[in-house]
Amino acid sequence: MTQGVDDHFLERALQVAKTAAQRAGELINRYYGADVDVILKDDASPVTCADIESEKVIRDVLLEAFPTHAIYGEEHGLSGEGDFLWLVDPIDGTKSFVRRYPMFSTQIALMHRGELVLGVSYASAFGELAWAVRGGGAWLDGKRIGVADIKLLAQATLSTGNLKSLACAPGWAALAGLVQEVSRVRGYGDFLHYHLLARGALDLVIESDVNILDVAALAVIVREAGGVFTDLDGRELDLQTRSVLAGTAALHQVALHRMHHWREGTHD
Repeated sequence: MTQGVDDHFLERALQVAKTAAQRAGELINRYYGADVDVILKDDASPVTCADIESEKVIRDVLLEAFPTHAIYGEEHGLSGEGDFLWLVDPIDGTKSFVRRYPMFSTQIALMHRGELVLGVSYASAFGELAWAVRGGGAWLDGKRIGVADIKLLAQATLSTGNLKSLACAPGWAALAGLVQEVSRVRGYGDFLHYHLLARGALDLVIESDVNILDVAALAVIVREAGGVFTDLDGRELDLQTRSVLAGTAALHQVALHRMHHWREGTHD
């Protein structure tokens, strides 16, 4: 399926990742809706015992199966080294979780020598599980999914997420132009607009303020569903990625042309 990683390994890794995500989700659901203490991290983002404990559950499952692999987690940082690196966000959307709003998910991805090869996204409050391995298609709750065949902005649905950096950049005008041309605009955010993109329910996603742990798994899923997933400058994702431009192939190309120099505002 992907260079240097055989199909048997990827299938085993996928099953392990799905097990880890589901076990974490069971723990998270027990806390969801309850009064949990919230601690603010140095960047003012919230963390709860559910985040910390669920990441430990994931790490335990991954390391039991792959003791030599490295893990980079939202709450416990980087451990280990080597060709294989697991990227883990136990609760992507902690602010929603804390406010008892079900827009959160468990994200687990696998990188092999810097290449994203596997992604699992489990929205436990929704009961929705999406996954993909490189070359194996994208799946949602056991059914294969694909992006829509939308090529024109006038027919497209655009969803936006975090936009603080873009809002104070020259490229804000480029986004305004897209908003005026698309059929409709939504702001689903977090895992949801990527799941919707991958299954053909919307067509373009733009975010300017993310962490690679938020989107690594989702990138694999969207790509395997036939979409294109880069940062706003059209670059491949890496550990420093902070923005997203994802969509159908045709619409990604159009939006990239408009947004490519969003920081400098040198769009056409």
